[in-house]
Amino acid sequence: MSDLPQQARAVIIGGGVIGCSVAYHLAKLGWQDVVLLERKQLTCGTTWHAAGLIGQLRATLNMTQLAKYSAELYGTLEEETGVATGFKQNGSLSVALSDERLEELKRGASMAKTFGLDVQVLTPSEVKAAYPLLSLEGVTGGVFLPKDGQADPANIALALAKGARQKGVKVFEHTKVTGITQEAGRVTGVTTDKGAIAADFVVNCAGMWGREVGRMAGVDVPLHACEHFYIVTEGIADLPRELPVLRIPDECAYYKEDAGKILLGAFEPEAKPWGMEGIAEDFCFDQLPEDFDHFAPILEAAVARLPILETAGIHTFFNGPESFTPDDRYLLGEAPELRNFYVAAGFNSIGIQSAGGAGKALAEWMDAGEPPFDLWDVDIRRMQPFQNNRSYLYQRATESLGLLYADHFPYRQFATARGLRHSPLHERLAERGACFGEVAGWERANWFLPPEAREAGEAAEYRYTWKRQNWFDYAAQEHHAVRQGVGLFDMSSFAKIRVEGRDAEAVLQRVCANDVAVPVGKIVYTQWLNQRGGIEADLTVTRLSETAFLVITGAAVGRRDFTWLQRHIPEDAHCIATEVTAAEAVLCVMGPWARHLLQPLTSADLSGDAFPFATMQEIEIGQALARAHRITYVGELGWELYVSVDMARHVFDTIMAAGEPQGLRLCGMHVLDSCRMEKAFRHFGHDISDEDHVLEAGLGFAVKPDKPASRFGDFLGREAVLRKKQLGLSKRLLQFKLEDPEPLLYHNEPIWRDGRIAGYLTSGNYGHYLGAAIGLGYIACETTEKPDDVLGSNYEIEVAGERVPALASLKPLYDPKSERVRG
Repeated sequence: MSDLPQQARAVIIGGGVIGCSVAYHLAKLGWQDVVLLERKQLTCGTTWHAAGLIGQLRATLNMTQLAKYSAELYGTLEEETGVATGFKQNGSLSVALSDERLEELKRGASMAKTFGLDVQVLTPSEVKAAYPLLSLEGVTGGVFLPKDGQADPANIALALAKGARQKGVKVFEHTKVTGITQEAGRVTGVTTDKGAIAADFVVNCAGMWGREVGRMAGVDVPLHACEHFYIVTEGIADLPRELPVLRIPDECAYYKEDAGKILLGAFEPEAKPWGMEGIAEDFCFDQLPEDFDHFAPILEAAVARLPILETAGIHTFFNGPESFTPDDRYLLGEAPELRNFYVAAGFNSIGIQSAGGAGKALAEWMDAGEPPFDLWDVDIRRMQPFQNNRSYLYQRATESLGLLYADHFPYRQFATARGLRHSPLHERLAERGACFGEVAGWERANWFLPPEAREAGEAAEYRYTWKRQNWFDYAAQEHHAVRQGVGLFDMSSFAKIRVEGRDAEAVLQRVCANDVAVPVGKIVYTQWLNQRGGIEADLTVTRLSETAFLVITGAAVGRRDFTWLQRHIPEDAHCIATEVTAAEAVLCVMGPWARHLLQPLTSADLSGDAFPFATMQEIEIGQALARAHRITYVGELGWELYVSVDMARHVFDTIMAAGEPQGLRLCGMHVLDSCRMEKAFRHFGHDISDEDHVLEAGLGFAVKPDKPASRFGDFLGREAVLRKKQLGLSKRLLQFKLEDPEPLLYHNEPIWRDGRIAGYLTSGNYGHYLGAAIGLGYIACETTEKPDDVLGSNYEIEVAGERVPALASLKPLYDPKSERVRG
């Protein structure tokens, strides 16, 4: 085809496997006038040289379901299109060389059960039986997934492209996109070196060119290419053709039998970013220069692991670019900056196994105007604008490639591209032993090293393990301070959005499920719902004046929530939303002694009668001014103090000077989480998401279906709430406490109900006050089941293959009546 159309419903930029998948799935949904544009030839960027490993187990249920769909799709494409994909389900074997890695694999195997995958935990001798060529030196065990496999990546893409063409998609190679057109915040088309195309939708599937294509549209697409190495041996006589894909993550290596040869690839700990200065205009099926010295340590370990390699010659030494994102998860969805501009890019070396499901999910998102299910794990709205900075991406890319095979320890922190966003209290916290973690670029104190440990020469840094980490006892001390005395948290990273104008109340009444038509100074806990009753946001709204409100939400979801709000302000509304996160620091003083500590520092009356729970007042504190919010995420009496950045250090110093003699303890994010777990407070992205119905999440108390409609209509999701009330709940969110105080919970552990898997934990932590690990998780139930029926069952939580008896509760196990919060 040479005649470029002037009009299309959707234009897809990029002819790799994901672009072809999006085109194929849009066509399957019945979309007409879909155009795919490729700057050179289909598959010529990264797809053609991908290893073609098809794994199904991912970190979350929905990501696993998408990977499972990819495998199922690739098994049928050849029959549909006549293009051989080379797909075979010869299984995959992951091998551990340490007890820690084996713990990770066992936990993954338990998780796989809840996701419906066939999985087997193997002893070293069983590992040998599954892969006879393997040396068992140092092997502690393994995990085998028989439905995993491998395929020919280029032919998968070509099969998808042919399937798309058969359904009416027009594919144009050698057509370079030179610009993105837009009007009034909505994409309107593309310009190319062969003419312009007006379009209702544009999809950026440009792979390692994705960042540059995004910049044409004013959209941040944070990704960076890295060099990726593998070798292919010469033919090996009598090499078994049905060997499973082999992964030895402790040696950074993977192996694939390929036509009587062995392909050995690596995800080395320190990668080589590539393309910092741009990609050559003529790049097409290109290879990068060899760097045998860089690959040599991997090869040396591989020869010891597979002795057959000692005598095998090297047929090909390959080095090609693949793109990586700052957090090793791909980018999917509608861009927050531009309506109808979608992104599917940055696949972090799992593009082949992800492309089928990701293409299907994005096509359904485009078709319905909202994600088909919870895709927050890969949603592009999780990215911050600064993460598109080239220097930042270069630094992070050196680490992100290797993290694919690094130990995935709980609480593991990125080591590169750190120190970007600091609270005004950062140095104060560092001086007092803070160990910092990072969320959305914010450096936040996760835990504190006590003075005696610092004096003994211990460093405030993580020593990772799947068991109790080196900070566990310090966190216990912080936790008990909050429960029995008073603790101070720096929560300056809270995302803050001012909503102002004479229609601000009406807009928020439309967006919020709770009633925000409240007096000035009142704080309202609420959810923002979609039309299915799913939770789009979980936050508080504080009324500052008749025409001004302050929305407070989590740092990680600030951009997502701001985008949702902006897109639901009617065009004729006199209302504006402004992101003001960096303007104020937030000091949270929490615990039963909070009032005793703060009262001498302010002239305001902090008594329960004068300053009730869920209210706000402007107060003096020390010589400064603050806005005090009586609210909590730890389940104790306390105040969040919002202070302008210029006065934050003074307020901090004033509180510390008064509090340290009384036992005030600085507390970190790990304790914030362990306290909220005891109180069964939900966390967005784990316990609640856009596919979790607000009533099934146990948050019906924050929903007011009978509140008056605003002038912009009833609140979003109201009909779904009423419908669910009528039909009943098909799942419930329960809190669990292990009866054995030793095991630790993180998330995704299977929930066994009366001997059957009934769900999995959405989050977990150790409840230091309750004396055991605590988890939250949904269990499936009949709509006719009463609460007593649900709680009358026998529950166990599976931890690394072992089932541990657990107490289940629908009410918080800690302070179920919230008497401490309201004291």
